[in-house]
Amino acid sequence: MSSLEFRCLLVLLLGILSYGKAEVYIVTVEGEPVVSYRGDVAGFEATATDSDEKIDVTSELVTSYSRHLENKHDMLLESLFEEGSYTKLYSYKHLLNGFAVHITPEQAEALRRIPGVKSIERDWKVKRLTTHTPEFLGLPMGVWPTGGGSDRAGEGIVIGLVDSGIYPHHPSFGTQNTAPYRPLPTYRGKCEIDPNTKKSFCNGKIVGAQHFAAAAIAARAFNPTIDFPSPLDGDGHGSHTAAIAAGNNGVPVRMHGFEFGKASGMAPRARIAVYKALYRLFGGFVADVVAAIEQAVVDGVDILNLSVGPNSPPATTKTTFLNPFDATLLSAVKAGVFVVQAGGNGGPFPKTLVSYSPWIATIAAAIDDRRYKNHLFLGNGKILAGIGMSPSTISNRTFTLVAANDVMLDSSVSKYSPSDCQRPEVLNKNLVEGNILLCGYSFNFVVGTASVQKVAETAKSLGAIGFVLAVENVSPGAKFDPVPVGIPGVIITDVDKSMELIDYYNKSTARDWTGRVKSFKALGSIGDGLKPILHKSAPQVAIFSSRGPDIKDYSFQDADLLKPDILAPGSLIWAAWAPNGTDEVNYLGEHFAMVSGTSMAAPHVAGIAALVKQKHPNWSPAAVKSALMTTATVLDRAERPLQAQQYSGSEVITLVTATPFDYGSGHVSPRAALDPGLIFDAGYADYLKFLCSTPGIDSHEIAKYTNSHCNATGFSSADLNTPSIAISHLVRTRTVTRTVTNVAGEEETYVIRTKMAPEIAIEATPPAMTLLPGASRKFTVTLTVRSVTGSYSFGEVLMKGSRGHKVRIPVVAMGYYN
Repeated sequence: MSSLEFRCLLVLLLGILSYGKAEVYIVTVEGEPVVSYRGDVAGFEATATDSDEKIDVTSELVTSYSRHLENKHDMLLESLFEEGSYTKLYSYKHLLNGFAVHITPEQAEALRRIPGVKSIERDWKVKRLTTHTPEFLGLPMGVWPTGGGSDRAGEGIVIGLVDSGIYPHHPSFGTQNTAPYRPLPTYRGKCEIDPNTKKSFCNGKIVGAQHFAAAAIAARAFNPTIDFPSPLDGDGHGSHTAAIAAGNNGVPVRMHGFEFGKASGMAPRARIAVYKALYRLFGGFVADVVAAIEQAVVDGVDILNLSVGPNSPPATTKTTFLNPFDATLLSAVKAGVFVVQAGGNGGPFPKTLVSYSPWIATIAAAIDDRRYKNHLFLGNGKILAGIGMSPSTISNRTFTLVAANDVMLDSSVSKYSPSDCQRPEVLNKNLVEGNILLCGYSFNFVVGTASVQKVAETAKSLGAIGFVLAVENVSPGAKFDPVPVGIPGVIITDVDKSMELIDYYNKSTARDWTGRVKSFKALGSIGDGLKPILHKSAPQVAIFSSRGPDIKDYSFQDADLLKPDILAPGSLIWAAWAPNGTDEVNYLGEHFAMVSGTSMAAPHVAGIAALVKQKHPNWSPAAVKSALMTTATVLDRAERPLQAQQYSGSEVITLVTATPFDYGSGHVSPRAALDPGLIFDAGYADYLKFLCSTPGIDSHEIAKYTNSHCNATGFSSADLNTPSIAISHLVRTRTVTRTVTNVAGEEETYVIRTKMAPEIAIEATPPAMTLLPGASRKFTVTLTVRSVTGSYSFGEVLMKGSRGHKVRIPVVAMGYYN
């Protein structure tokens, strides 16, 4: 435990009566942080750079000014409060000018009234939002060879992960079977020592490992015995995301005696820097996350992955783009760091994204082409489809089916819900042994108190040949993912099929007048579910993936900004797991897990961005993002438009044609992103113009978080130079401007074509342009309302180059007459 954490705990214990209502607040104060300081304080020279690039934190200018800011924070608190009545948790100096402090609401109100205090917000929570995806994305043959093969892919790039830590002993992060890593002269991260093993968490592959828990401790949410006061992953989530982004290539995925392929990160030679700010039971707190982000940028990461999002917006924030979290990320981008954030798991409903700002790459989750199916073969000849990653029962043999409710030891155990097969001690082993155990899918599986893994353990301990888990009712929140198990097993997820099974079982089972079974006569066998089936109807937008439109404020007013930005694999992703991780009950004690979420999609993009950055080290974050977006595909493997999972009726999943609010620019295409032809570049000054021109955002709010003042420029928020166009309120006609830069190294002529739904006319000017290498050129897109539908219309601008490059930008607009 660090000295700061010990101090926090001590203050809490000593002041429990006086400060029982104390909370953590994030405070910003007047004065520019290091990243944007222009030298207006006597005795301290400027630390900001003209272009968006990394901070040189080793320079005397930076260290001197950052000490100055921290001293001012301390002097402010010391002048206002008595010693021992507060605890300063963090000073934010490089990306924000402010601090996190543990004080009472009364103290917070006193602090709010002090001149020079710009904002004070109560801390709020955040939550956690692979063997096949490298091949699905075309990395081994199409991308890795361009960077020297898998043993060089991502070399020299550092990916920072703000997550739940890492399990450093996992082979996905090992260095025993890899070539020696080169030094990293620009990365300066620290490596904490494991308090139990006394060994460093770093090994050359892992180059930084730190944890941030001061706010969690102050909020009394931190439990050192399960949350670990170190970078050790007590959850599983952080190890999983790190392995997806940059895990070693060719690591065998073994479980229950079976191998499910070989795992690899997207950039297997990239380095991993861990900033633990998420914890097992409660997620995390923004004050800790902001401290982790600032440290990652100061340390010199190239890419920052955030598989994390807010539980809810801060109550005092007036706009989605301006709060301590997003403002910190804006400064991170100014410092040259490419930021990737999971879009959220609130789908398939609109306006559910938790990543809003244009300087962030917001990632949606896709289902790839791999599906795990299995079947139950009944004695009456019927075949019931289900899921289950299990071996088959002995070929050409059938076995007796016995239901858990019919093999209870006595009626008194019914209070334990024996039908879900979580307690072997309440079932009669003599009746189960040698048979297939029939279990029921209860609400306990939805809330996590029951697991498929436990069903398999119960069946095995009772000597069953296998098990069947029948879903009779679909509860809200239920998700049916295949789970690897060591004995034959299948989940029948279709309620109608489950009813067929139950009907056959009841008709085949003889009972006496009390209902007790006299003889079990239902028969069945279980198929082989270990091998996936590859589908051409992929990728598809996953049901859980959050959808746009993006919102600009918490009254849910639409923004002139398309979100999400891009789609990447995020469903049923195999990757490393912490054996003490509890985030997924089916993988307790395992070294690998197959889980789903936009949390899994984001590190795919982070790893691919590392490959782009490796090839183009001088590109800005916006240039990297543009390359990923303009080359994305909107077609599936069968060359049909992308589809999205959606609910039909209550909980029945169907497929509908996807829109940019589902997938942004489309599904990531790594090979094309390495050579996009053109880029849409933008920087800190452009994002400030976007903020200043967004209707409803108060200029004082912008100054509060950016230390910048708005100037009237005639700029429209829709003119931000993004590789997408979104106009939430199109009245009559609007012309937007975009600027492209030729990064192909050769002169190329582009012909511009436009396409739009008939309600809105679209025209691009000029219709063609020629650009020399490195040259930039403006073009305009004019949208005109033809008819009003009350819903968004979708289209695209497609730029085809004479040397084969294709640049596509999506267009969304809602038309109004006035």
